[in-house]
Amino acid sequence: MKAIQGRRYGPPDVLRLEEVDKPVPEEGRVLLRVCAASLNAVDWHGIHGGIARLFGSGLRRPKDPRVGTDVAGRVEDVGRNVSRFKPGDEVFGACPGALAEYATAREDRVVPKPANVTFEQAAAVPVAAITALQGLRDTGHIRAGQTVLVNGASGGVGTYAVQIAKAFGTEVTGVCSPRNLDTARSIGADHVIDYTREDFTKIGRRYDLIYDVVGNHSISAYKRALNPGGRCVIAGMGFPSVSIARLLALMIAGPLRSKIGDKKVGFMGIAKLDQKDLEYLGKLLEAGKVVPVIDRRYPLRETAEALRYLGEGHARGKVVVTVDTAVDPREAVERTGQASVQAGDPPYG
Repeated sequence: MKAIQGRRYGPPDVLRLEEVDKPVPEEGRVLLRVCAASLNAVDWHGIHGGIARLFGSGLRRPKDPRVGTDVAGRVEDVGRNVSRFKPGDEVFGACPGALAEYATAREDRVVPKPANVTFEQAAAVPVAAITALQGLRDTGHIRAGQTVLVNGASGGVGTYAVQIAKAFGTEVTGVCSPRNLDTARSIGADHVIDYTREDFTKIGRRYDLIYDVVGNHSISAYKRALNPGGRCVIAGMGFPSVSIARLLALMIAGPLRSKIGDKKVGFMGIAKLDQKDLEYLGKLLEAGKVVPVIDRRYPLRETAEALRYLGEGHARGKVVVTVDTAVDPREAVERTGQASVQAGDPPYG
């Protein structure tokens, strides 16, 4: 089978489409025929090294050459003691090496794909949407009726944060560039702020919860923009460049300075892939309360170019990679622009 492999650190050009052995599902795992995968910042950092080395990916070269996590496809085979799935089932979730024709996933890392959602849409969900959900719910303690600001509202995680916050019954303000203001509005933002014209920490408005996927303000600035008892959840540090010093400052100083007063600023850390959360997101997808925003689609052979585009830091929503031999016919229609929720198009109605 064909699979994207990253055997050394460097720019996206180090990736290769190689012929490798088709995996066999071990106990508790399912073999997927991959229909689509999507890219995340973690994939970019995993190839470039840098911060990824701090998290055990390998000092001199990647320990695991497989690339990709977000996946959607059909179950091809199952290992021993797998009870939830059978061959032919359509699923989405997370697994190592998703950028390949076949991949194996733990049974508890995939869930049924809603019938009204395409493979490309489903593949765009797992890591980004779970990051948004867990940051808002578990770290931010979001509640109905709150005022919520999402800084970086048009990116992969941000587009989900806006929609999930709305699903919780909150009033949402999205912060993004001028070209993405319509995208933020189209996914449900009640208010939008053009960061090139206004700094949300200086305009005098206050929020109960700030969800920040950019990390471009000081702790003092975040606290200034919070209501009494408010929380700021930092879920990212900008893209593609990340300052390790700034990351450590926010991770360490944030909790320490939050002990003074009742306004809390903290870094949410790495999201945990959870089957119950995937199921919850699947219900939101099925109900149309969350609609993936897909900026660009690339075939598997152009994964390096897809990752390069993601690394430029201007993607609206998600960048998806399709496996040409397993494309859902509905997605062929989507790429003509006839039935797609494209970036900036209203996803509702």
